[in-house]
Order: sequence, then structure tokens, then C-alpha cells
Amino acid sequence: MKHVARKRFGQHFLVDPGVIADIVQCIEPKRQDRMVEIGPGLAAITSPLSQALERLCVIELDRDLATKLRARPNLEVVESDVLRVNFTDLAHQLGGSPIRVVGNLPYNISTPILFHLLDHVDVIEDQHFMLQKEVVERMTAKVNSSDYGRLSVMLQWRYDMEKVLDVGVEAFDPPPRVLSAVVRMRPKKNPTLLNVNTLSMLVQVAFSQRRKILRHTLEPWLASQGWEGEFDFQQRAQEVSLEDFEGLALGVGDLKVFGDS
Repeated sequence: MKHVARKRFGQHFLVDPGVIADIVQCIEPKRQDRMVEIGPGLAAITSPLSQALERLCVIELDRDLATKLRARPNLEVVESDVLRVNFTDLAHQLGGSPIRVVGNLPYNISTPILFHLLDHVDVIEDQHFMLQKEVVERMTAKVNSSDYGRLSVMLQWRYDMEKVLDVGVEAFDPPPRVLSAVVRMRPKKNPTLLNVNTLSMLVQVAFSQRRKILRHTLEPWLASQGWEGEFDFQQRAQEVSLEDFEGLALGVGDLKVFGDS
């Protein structure tokens, strides 16, 4: 019986063999790789990957799909919501880091997944994801562009990223309403060492009102954190480089909460 895509899981199954081959070529699986696939679905990418690898771990939430996947050879199936998976622990279970992560991410929760993986970046070698094209453009956006925002800053702080493939709607069943793209993400070898919670809150405040200059948003917040320094608050958030955001985060240090002295 054909598996019917479930809207609540954001399922759009990749069916175009040419696109599948192109994605696998982008990933370049090696026999000994420790690889984890998120949302294998009907195994479009799973099949060629499992043939190239000694072992492949897949994370699938859909119970029916997980049952079918368990019948396949050299697959380890984790039946779980990916947001509940501790990738650091999973890396150890697979024999140690680093692990390679791939997947056609559910478009309705792609951003939460990306931020979840950010917490485990130290055990990751690289990531190849199919995402909504608009999200990939935001991830890889440069300063002073309309797509540059919180997602750009937070991910570019820890990853070198590039779009490697565009994918049309006709490659899926059912076809999504949006264009897709594949992004390659490689953790930076020497990222700026800072408090990730501070950077996250700082960037969130900065982009909370994109059209306003930072004197109205970021400057008061920094003052509440005891920040003392010089900065051009006449800019808008999209004009501030990654390096400047990192510098501000280093100047704040650990976040102060209500009641701190």
C-alpha cells in the first residue's frame, strides 16, 4: 500500500531520480562515514546512501515509515521527534564523533531543527539539508541584504555554508508550494568563542524591529546588560556584520537577568 504523506509531519517525498543522484553526489558518502539521516521518508536518499555506507542511522517520527525502514539492511532506526534527539549522545553510540548529518527537513520545523543541531555542532563533521529555498537564502545571506537576519548571523557564526543545488517542486510527491534548495554546512574550525545565549538574545533584539535604527532597540538592551563601549547605533540590524555582532556579544559576556546585582 502506498504511504500517504501526512500534512502534520510536513511530508513531501522526493521522487525524482536525477535530483536524488545529484544530492548523493553532493554528499559524497564514504564507506566508513558515521552518517545520520533526518526524515528518511520513503528512503529516496536512504537507499543510495545505505549502499555506499557500512551503516546508516536514520531518524524517523512516522511510526509506519519507521517500521518499513527497520526491514532494510544496515539501517539503525531511531523512532523519535528529531528535536528530542541528543546528537552528542548519538555520536557516541555510533562509535564517536564526528558524524555527518543529512536530510530532507520538514519545512514546517526546519529552523528549530537547525538551531537544535547548533547545540551539538562540536560532534558534527558536516550537514547537507534540503530546505525551502527561501530559508537557504536567509541562512547564507550577506550583510546589507534583505535576507540577512537572525538565522544568518547565528548559523554563520558557527558554519561555513553554501547552496549547492536548486530543486523544483516537480521533484516531490506531493509537490510543495515553494521552491527547494540543498545547502552544505561545515562547522568552522576556529569560531569566535562566546556565550551562545548572549549572541542569540543580542541578535534577536537587534532584528526585532528591522526597520528601526539600533538606537531604539539594541542600545537600551545593551545598557541593561551593563555594556560599556562604542558602537554606531544609527545603523539598522541588517547593516551590522557578523564580526560586529560577535564583538558586541563578547563585550556583554554572560546575560544578566532580573534580580542580578
